[in-house]
Amino acid sequence: MKRRQAQPRLNQLATEQANIASAELDRKSSFEIAQIINAEDAKIAAAVKPALPQIGQAIDLIAEALANGGRLIYVGAGTSGRIAALDAAECPPTFNTDPKTVQFVIAGGPKALGEAVEANEDSRRLGEREIAKRRPGQNDVVVGIAASGRTPFTVAALEYARRRGAKTIAVTCNPRSALEKAADLGIVAEVGPEVISGSTRMKAGTAQKMILNMLSTGAMTRLGYVYSNLMANVHLKNEKLAERGVTILEHATGVSGDRAREALNSAGDQVPVALVMLAANVSRRKAENALKQANGYVRRAIALAAPQKHSRSL
Repeated sequence: MKRRQAQPRLNQLATEQANIASAELDRKSSFEIAQIINAEDAKIAAAVKPALPQIGQAIDLIAEALANGGRLIYVGAGTSGRIAALDAAECPPTFNTDPKTVQFVIAGGPKALGEAVEANEDSRRLGEREIAKRRPGQNDVVVGIAASGRTPFTVAALEYARRRGAKTIAVTCNPRSALEKAADLGIVAEVGPEVISGSTRMKAGTAQKMILNMLSTGAMTRLGYVYSNLMANVHLKNEKLAERGVTILEHATGVSGDRAREALNSAGDQVPVALVMLAANVSRRKAENALKQANGYVRRAIALAAPQKHSRSL
């Protein structure tokens, strides 16, 4: 039986160290506290930047998986799990994806979204059990998120998914962690000590949010759910989103607001269909057929619908 390597002590991790910049924080004025936090937050993007090559690789892995009918499954505990849940929940309204396409697993289950259930994150058994419910396979990508990189629940879930053939990615804020070693690909953002020592909901949490934004947005963009920098696949479920759909068509095709609303109505309030109709000057039926042939990739659908015509370049 393979012996597990001993985990580094928590106080050895960079994210657990005392931050000199925030020493004597409890003696500062409210404005000084805000200044200190703001100054530390300003370092986060720079900490994420060295990991951009790995983030790019991860985007490609996720886009390929989704294109083949697979899923993106996030796994985390505590703050990491809640950030994962947020990103997963935002994909359907932003890109009109099936809720099953991007999923999350959080230690403690949905209850942990609104209250702390810290004990569950220490259980490898629960990590394996929860990810097993999703039946990860070779078409899926499972992303484990943990600031420390040593959360047993998340490490075990990632190891299980990898054994089942899923591609695995680690997102952490400490290098050479158990989570990174368990993954096919590691994304490490070394944000350093927190303003409140060990409170990884702060800089580490912000770094994780930035990275997950890149992963989901990058993958959906590669799949064609974004046209130029517009939410071409947005689902018009309320008045604000309906108006956004009109604005998207105006920007993408240069038509008036009235013409955009007319096209949306003709397209059954489907923004991608209306966009292809306007850009390629074709009927709803031809736009829908082109989108089907292009697997929803809007720019390709426009080219397919009107290969001899030049749609407005953005």
